[in-house]
Amino acid sequence: MNNRPISRRDAVLTLLLGPCLGAAACAAAGESTLFGVEIQGSGPDVLLLPGLASSPEVWSSLAARLTVRHRVHLIHVAGFAGRARVPGAAPLAAHLATALAGYIARNGLSCPAVVGHSFGGAVALMLGARQPQAVGRLVVVDALPFYSLLFDPAATAQSAEPGARAGRETLLAATDAQRAAIQESGAARLSLGADSRAAISRWGRQSDVRTVADAMYELATTDLRPELPRIGAPTTVIYAHHPSYGPAEQVDAAFAAAYAGLAQVRLVRIDGSRHFVMLDQPEAFNERVLRALR
Repeated sequence: MNNRPISRRDAVLTLLLGPCLGAAACAAAGESTLFGVEIQGSGPDVLLLPGLASSPEVWSSLAARLTVRHRVHLIHVAGFAGRARVPGAAPLAAHLATALAGYIARNGLSCPAVVGHSFGGAVALMLGARQPQAVGRLVVVDALPFYSLLFDPAATAQSAEPGARAGRETLLAATDAQRAAIQESGAARLSLGADSRAAISRWGRQSDVRTVADAMYELATTDLRPELPRIGAPTTVIYAHHPSYGPAEQVDAAFAAAYAGLAQVRLVRIDGSRHFVMLDQPEAFNERVLRALR
């Protein structure tokens, strides 16, 4: 937000721009290729959706806990972390929400829970708002319903579009060395641990630049706040706080304002973490997710 320290905004700029390195092989377009799935465990169904340019590996710790009593569907998004891109997939989040609703119906899943981080959180909100009969509980991880609020609390999709378009064009025109520099500085803003940063960088290098640039643009220009009242599923929003983000009260207020239109929402802050809260504070994060799914 405008009254939030620039370091928090830098972290989100990194979220949108930093992971965009490398290129994946092309695949034939079509809904069925928008994602792959690995299924683990048995019991009530839970879909785990990764963030921008992230691998399903990001959920390893949580999945190990969930599979004791749940059947976990680990989603690997096309163009992210080595999975083949789908030409013409944009707007990816919207198309992915539709494709996941089809997956749920085709496989006879009964109102599965959906857990989504960042980009995956936006997909979870779309799924809950646009296909409310398809899902049960939602867990949204460090994601806002309109990302451009981080830079301007008065932003609209229209006012955010020129900057989002310029960011996409700049990213696509960048050299490999320039992208590497973005990735190098960006990983440090997204997680606290050296191993986590290395994983984030690796997933970014394996991701398709066009896919992630288009998804970045979509996140920056999609305001889901008007759709929040259509979500009937109980929703938990878990978000990170790090001292560099400024006072915790400001962060709390920003999330509360952004989700004011969502009736059944619980806001949960986890301190001592950056954006990849599941990597920085895995025990606290896992416990919060398990509690949200009860």
